[in-house]
Amino acid sequence: MSWPVLQQPQSLAYSDAAQWSSGICDCCDDMRDCCCAFWCCPCFACRTSRQWGQCLCLPLLDAFGCIPPVTMSMRVSVRYHYGIQGNLCRDCVFSCCCSPCVWCQISREMKKRKLPAVLGDIIHS
Repeated sequence: MSWPVLQQPQSLAYSDAAQWSSGICDCCDDMRDCCCAFWCCPCFACRTSRQWGQCLCLPLLDAFGCIPPVTMSMRVSVRYHYGIQGNLCRDCVFSCCCSPCVWCQISREMKKRKLPAVLGDIIHS
């Protein structure tokens, strides 16, 4: 026996406060991370990915395509986790045009919101 649907799913509503804490090109906000990202983006991306709770080497997969899938998916993940406005098209454009800027923005957002949140599987015993 199936139960009737009593309430339809609601769309995700964003408030005005649901914006990135810094812009994509606000490198001056954290010069140390900015320099690290531009001089050795793979190292910086791996570190940031690990801080987000993902595999350390995951960003290295970006080297195998025109569109960096890991950079784009990390940006989308951060957006959804914090309820930040945006869309997949913008995420794709930013990830393709300037991956170091995306990784810096993700890092600044995590610091601003006092993360390290682990999004991986947690085993309860």
